[in-house]
Amino acid sequence: MGFRLEDRHKKVLALVMESKWRLAIAMLSMFLVSLTTVASAWLIKPVLDDIFLERDMVKLYMIPIAVLVVFVIRGIGMYGQEFFLNYVGQIIIRHFRNALYDRIVDLPLRFFQSERTGVLMSRITNDVNLIRNMVSNVVTSSLRDFFTIIFLIVYTFYQIWSLALIAFLVLPAAFYPVIYFGRKVRKTSTGCQEAMADMNAFLHETFAGNKIVKAFGMETYEKKRFHEKTSTLFRLEIRQAIAKSMSSPVMEVLAGVGIAFIIWYGGSRVIEGAYTPGTFVSFLAAVLMLYDPVKKMSKLNNALQEGLAAVDRIFEILNEKSEIREKEIPLLLQDTKSYDVCFKNVSFAYTDDGKKVLDDISLEVRSGEVLALVGMSGGGKTSLVNLIPRFYDVISGCICIGGVDIRDFSLSSLRSRIAVVTQEPILFNDSIRANIAYGRSSATTDEIEYAARAAFAHDFICRMPNGYDTHIGELGSRLSGGEKQRICIARALVKDAPVLILDEATSALDTEAEQLVQKALDNLMQGRTTFVIAHRLSTITGADSIAVLVNGHLVEKGHHDALLAKNGAYAKLYRMQFASKEDMDG
Repeated sequence: MGFRLEDRHKKVLALVMESKWRLAIAMLSMFLVSLTTVASAWLIKPVLDDIFLERDMVKLYMIPIAVLVVFVIRGIGMYGQEFFLNYVGQIIIRHFRNALYDRIVDLPLRFFQSERTGVLMSRITNDVNLIRNMVSNVVTSSLRDFFTIIFLIVYTFYQIWSLALIAFLVLPAAFYPVIYFGRKVRKTSTGCQEAMADMNAFLHETFAGNKIVKAFGMETYEKKRFHEKTSTLFRLEIRQAIAKSMSSPVMEVLAGVGIAFIIWYGGSRVIEGAYTPGTFVSFLAAVLMLYDPVKKMSKLNNALQEGLAAVDRIFEILNEKSEIREKEIPLLLQDTKSYDVCFKNVSFAYTDDGKKVLDDISLEVRSGEVLALVGMSGGGKTSLVNLIPRFYDVISGCICIGGVDIRDFSLSSLRSRIAVVTQEPILFNDSIRANIAYGRSSATTDEIEYAARAAFAHDFICRMPNGYDTHIGELGSRLSGGEKQRICIARALVKDAPVLILDEATSALDTEAEQLVQKALDNLMQGRTTFVIAHRLSTITGADSIAVLVNGHLVEKGHHDALLAKNGAYAKLYRMQFASKEDMDG
C-alpha cells in the first residue's frame, strides 16, 4: 500500500529518529553553540566595566582567557552538530539509494520503457542528496540560528545591545584555515565523485541490461553489488564530512584567539585613550552575532521545499507497482522430462487501452524442438518470446510449460529454466569469467572453459592479456561484436537452461562472425526447446517448425519446404530476401 503525501514525510522523519543518540548529541551541540554565542555577548559587559572603565589589569588577562574557553566550547559544539547531522544525513542517503535500486531492479520491463535511464539515476544520486541537505542543513541552521537570534535579541535589548557588535572584527583572520581544510575537502570530494561515477556507470549497465539480469535471475546478485558500492561511497562521504566539519570549529577557535587578542589589545588601547569603547564594541559584535544567522534563516525555506519535493519524487518510484505478480504460494518449475511450451489463444498489448501487438496466437513447441519466428519488423516476434519469461503478461489466453500456466510458477524458478541471447550482446564491466558465469555463480572453471569452447570463444579468450580474468570494459567495449556474442552464448551454455530464446542473435554480425556464432548457436540449441527469431531465413531452414507472424497474427506455420510449396507469406519473404542477396552478389 503506497504512502500518502504526509506519510512520505513521516517516513523520512522516522528514518531520522532511528539515529536518536546521534541526534541528541547534535541537539546538545546546537545548544552549546547558541549558549556560547550568548556567553560571548555576556562577557562583553565585564570587558567594558572592568577593563575599559575600571582599568583592571587582572581582568585584562582573565577575560581574554574566558573568551578563548567559550570559543573552544563553541568549536566543539559546531563540530558535533555538523558531523552528527551529516552522519544522520548519510545514513538516510544510503537507505534511500538501496531502497530505490532494489525497487527499480524488481520492476518489469514495461517500467524501463516508460522511464529514461538518466531520470532514474537522478533519483538515486541527486534527489537523495537534497533530502540529506534538508535534514542536515535546514535542521542545523534553523534551530541554531533561531535560538541564537532570540537569545541575542533578548539579551541585547535587556542589557547592552551595542556590545553585540564586538565579536566580528577579527573573524576575517579566521578564514585562513579554509585554504588548508579546503584542500582536504577537495581531496575527499574527488574520491566521492569517482565513487559516484563508478556507481552511475554500474547503474547504467544494470538498467540497460535489465532484461538479462531478469532472464538469468541475477536481481539479488546485482543488489548485493550495488550495496557494496553504496557502502564504499558512504565511507568516502563520511571522511568528507569530517574534513568539512573541521573547518568551522577551527575557524571558531582561531576567531576566539583573535577576539581574545583584540579584547586584550583593544582594551589596552581603550585604557590608553586611543579610541572610545563604543566605537570598538559596536563594530565587532553586531555583524558576528545577528547579521549572519538572520541572513541564513532567510534561505532555509528554499532548501526545505527542495528536500520535500525530492521526497515526493523518490516515493513516486518506491510506490511504483509491478503488474507482474506471483501467486501467494507459487509452484516451482523443477527439472522435468517435458519442456513443451504451448501458447493458447494468447493476446497481448503494451498498454491496457493500446492496440494489440499479438492477437489470438495458438502454437505449440514440443520439448527439444526448434521453432523459428519470422515476419516483417513489427510483426510481434520479440513481443511473443518476451512473454515466456514473463517480462510481460498476456492480456488474454495463457502460456504453459509442461502443461502448467507459467503464471503459476515463481518468477525465479521460471526464469532459472530459460536462457536468452539477444541481438545486442549485453555484457558487464567485469572479467570474462564473471560474464560467462553470470546467472550461475557456482560454475566451475572447467564448466566455464567447456562452455567457452562450445561457443568458439576459448581461443580468443586465451589471447587476451589475462585470459579469462581479463576485464572487458563497459558493455564489453574491448571486444568485437562477434566476440561479445560468443561470450553471451557461453553464458547461456553455463546456465544450461532447457528453454532457449534467440532473439536475432546473428543479425548484427558480418558474414565471417556470423558463421562462427551460428556454429556456437548450433551447439547451444542441442536438446533445448528453442525459439529463434530469424533475420536471415537461410539460418532457420532446418528448424522443426517455422511460424510466420504478420501484424500480430499467426498466418502460417510449418516446415520450410512445406511453407515454400504453399507459396504464401513465408515464400514471399524468402523470395524477397533471396532476390536481395542476388542483387548484392551481383
